[in-house]
Amino acid sequence: MKATGHPTYYPDAKVVCACGNTFTTGSTKPEIHVEICAKCHPFFTGEMRFVDTLGRVERFQALRASGAQGKPVSKKQKKLLKKQQEEAEDAARPKTIREMLERVKARA
Repeated sequence: MKATGHPTYYPDAKVVCACGNTFTTGSTKPEIHVEICAKCHPFFTGEMRFVDTLGRVERFQALRASGAQGKPVSKKQKKLLKKQQEEAEDAARPKTIREMLERVKARA
């Protein structure tokens, strides 16, 4: 085994969390900075909060909220919604010239 091919091992590497907690462990780096540890993670503390640094939770919640508002999800639902809108517009259109003239008189 070659002595130069391996990284330096630090048996007392210091780990620093964003919450301020520090502890030691073995690592190839002398100091490690982490965003979350066992002292501040919701699973270990029992808190109900989301740990998300990339915004995945917000995107999921926005997607879920848009689905709850009744937006179509699949192509079939979009097609059905478009067909219903066309039928509603067609029903609102006057069928004869008499209906068209009556609408014009009603507006005036």
